[in-house]
Amino acid sequence: MANTYVELAVDGYEKVMQCQNDSVGFTAWIAVHNTARGPALGGCRVWRYSSDEAGLSDVLRLGRGMTYKNALAQLPLGGGKSVINADIRTIDRAALFEAMGEFVDQCCGEYIIAEDVNSTVDDMAIVMTRTSHVATVGGSGNPSPFTAYGVLCGIKASVFHKWGIEDISGLRIAIQGAGETGGRLARMLHDEGCQLIVADINQANLKNLAATTPFETVDPDQILAVKCDVFAPCALGGILNEKSIPHLRCGIVAGSANNQLQSEVDGRLLHQRNILYAPDYAINAGGVINISCEIGQPYCSNRAKTRTEKIAATLREIYQLSADTDIPTSQVADMLALDFLSTRLAA
Repeated sequence: MANTYVELAVDGYEKVMQCQNDSVGFTAWIAVHNTARGPALGGCRVWRYSSDEAGLSDVLRLGRGMTYKNALAQLPLGGGKSVINADIRTIDRAALFEAMGEFVDQCCGEYIIAEDVNSTVDDMAIVMTRTSHVATVGGSGNPSPFTAYGVLCGIKASVFHKWGIEDISGLRIAIQGAGETGGRLARMLHDEGCQLIVADINQANLKNLAATTPFETVDPDQILAVKCDVFAPCALGGILNEKSIPHLRCGIVAGSANNQLQSEVDGRLLHQRNILYAPDYAINAGGVINISCEIGQPYCSNRAKTRTEKIAATLREIYQLSADTDIPTSQVADMLALDFLSTRLAA
């Protein structure tokens, strides 16, 4: 069950490592992008990628995104991520995360792992049997409730900026993805009086949501073209691009998915269409903000909630700067994140 490791040289990253374990049956990567603000914190995504190249590309993109997310939220944390290429439905889960714990330990504290897509707090407890560099276990717990709450706060801030209204009841919200975070967001929006249109490739997610929350459903390939006030991408990334953006029929894009824009150009396309875009790593930072409240201090959920609510203020600043300069919100967010990062570098 032994891991084998290879360190990869990637420009712009402090450390990129690959782990191979043929007996358990997985390949994994850890990408530490930047630790100027502190140790790199980022979750562990488990996915069945089409190739190792696809897995490596994803971890690099996600790791860099975590640097920007943590900097923009002004957390004392750097950016990194881990990705596992494996079929979570068939693999020996305990063996997988034991091996992953050994992999994380190779980074000697430069990277702190947490749960993410297809990994759980229970999985992180297994990781902790092999390394101490783990978040959420015995502390902040599942981050998705705070991610969803932060997105709700961000949607309210976006609606106020766009239309000058504070009450979001009656608005039509199209949600792509009803999993752990998207499902929670849907319930919160229903409680606010919103009308929901939901799509998910996983019918079990829709069934779970339908048990508590009324919504319309459409096929996954139709959700981007649904006429709505707010489109909330809450699945995987890359869905906003030159092919999909012309089909959007919304005033606002605000959701929890990472890397929603396929390229930097797509932020400009949204701006040109007068669609207000909530930069993904700004609006979805609630989970990592929650986790940060356990690192180096006793965890306090009230502190985490208060800090998560500041996402609204961050978005208001981004929106105002965008309006003043005619620069897309995605670029404004990058500029602010880099400013916070350089400020820490100079300190």
